[in-house]
Order: sequence, then C-alpha cells, then structure tokens
Amino acid sequence: MKLACIHTHTSFCDGEGSVEDFCQAAYEKGLQSLGFSAHAPVFRKTGIKTGWNLPEENLEAYLDAVRAAKKRWEGKLPVYLGLEVDFIPGLISPGDKDYKEMGLDYTIGSVHFMIPPKGALFTVDGPIAELESGIREGFGGDTEALVNAYWDNEEALISGGGFTVLGHIDLIRKNNAKNRFFREEDAYYRRRIEKIAALAGQRRIVVEINTGGMNRKRIDSPYPSLPLLRLLKENQVPMVINADAHKPGDLDGHYKEACEAMLLAGYTETVLFSGSGVPLRTCSLCT
Repeated sequence: MKLACIHTHTSFCDGEGSVEDFCQAAYEKGLQSLGFSAHAPVFRKTGIKTGWNLPEENLEAYLDAVRAAKKRWEGKLPVYLGLEVDFIPGLISPGDKDYKEMGLDYTIGSVHFMIPPKGALFTVDGPIAELESGIREGFGGDTEALVNAYWDNEEALISGGGFTVLGHIDLIRKNNAKNRFFREEDAYYRRRIEKIAALAGQRRIVVEINTGGMNRKRIDSPYPSLPLLRLLKENQVPMVINADAHKPGDLDGHYKEACEAMLLAGYTETVLFSGSGVPLRTCSLCT
C-alpha cells in the first residue's frame, strides 16, 4: 500500500529542508501525493511572536514555491498547497475569510495555544517547562482545568469548521509520558474524548492519525490514542494518515504503526486526499 502525506513543514517554518527536498524524498519513497502545510502566520491576527510559524513577510514566497513545485512535478508526483492554521478563540481560525482567498488546496485545523484565565499564553506541545509554568500560573496548578480547556478549544474548532483535516486531535498527550500531568484513564478524560468523538462524527469531519510525535521521539504512539481512535471508529469518523514531517526523511515515518493502530481500532481503510474540490477517496489498509 502506497500512502501519502499532506502534513509537512519545510524550512519556511519550523522544518528542515526545502520544498524541492520534500518533493524529491516523497517521489523516491513512492508516496502517492505530497501536501505542504506550513504553520500559518499568526502575528498580524494575534500579536503572538513564535519561532515556528511562517513569518508574515514570507507567506507569498511560500505560496509561490509550492505552486512552482506543483508545475515542476506534474505527471510525476501530485503536489498540494495547504496551511496548518491555528485555532485560538476570538483571534484566529481556519474558517477565516483570508484563507479561502489564497487558492489553497486544503487546510489543517489545529490547537496548539492555550489562553489561560491568568498568566501568559502558552502551547501544550512546547517545552515541558513552558507547560508546567502554564499550568501553575495560568490554571492555578489545576491540570484538570487545563485538560478541559484544551478539549473546549478542540470542540470549538470542530464546531466552527472551515478546515479539510483536523490535526493531531489529542496533541495534549505530547508532554504526558508516564502520566506526568494527567491520567487518560480518569473518568473526566474519558468523558471528554467520548464527547469529542461524537462531535467529530456529527460534523462529518476527517481526522488525521498523526505520527509526528513518534518521528520526533516525544511519544511512543500516534495521535490519536488507541482509546480515542476506537471511539472515532464507533462514530464513523474517516482517518487520513500523516507524518507531520519536519524532515524529508520522516515523510512516511511510523506509518506501519499507524496502520496497526487503525486496524486494532477496527478501521479497514484510510482516506487519501486527491486535490482541491475533489471528493476524498479511500484506500484499503494492509492486513
């Protein structure tokens, strides 16, 4: 089975390697297609400065580079133009009008940032010290409050829509090795993932199974967790396999484990993106 990857980050944002480097690697690996999804700029809309979002001044250069690659690889490798757009309530959303006017093939909607009741904004997947500080100062040390706030944002993102694929749905697990901050077995956590899976099914969205945390050696399983993946299957939510690749060599990283997780959850097929305006098609999983 030859899969694809439409969640990638080049040196235009926080990845390593050029657009051409990724195209060449995807072609050599035999991927069916390749999509580019730079982290969309956030500063103009939010005032937030990061070292990993695409700078505003480089947006047009990124769009031009991917469009040029689409032409250069035509007939050899389908190349798609996208953005990974952050959702921050009241500030930025993949449903914003400007993304619809860019001529993108697709968008990935993701939650990275938390705006706590107190203290400074922080990301759930950044350095552990940042998360510890965010919980302590922003949520008064109440980790359950952080977890609930995270899932509130995911629910709002799904309800608002405007994206093609939902990115790394339980990214909050990234820094939670050995239950460092919370227990996924706790009743409140189970209630939240049951609710999010039901909402995803009701909204008929596509969710990715993302191996990026494995590629970057931060977790030992894909997003979503197997319990959440099983809930998504129960709610008939289609899944697309993505590597969240930050290096060309990671484009199909840990796809075997992603397929195995999907099979354990009861899935027999995955979704493949076939271009803007084209219905998503399915591909049987290897057994």
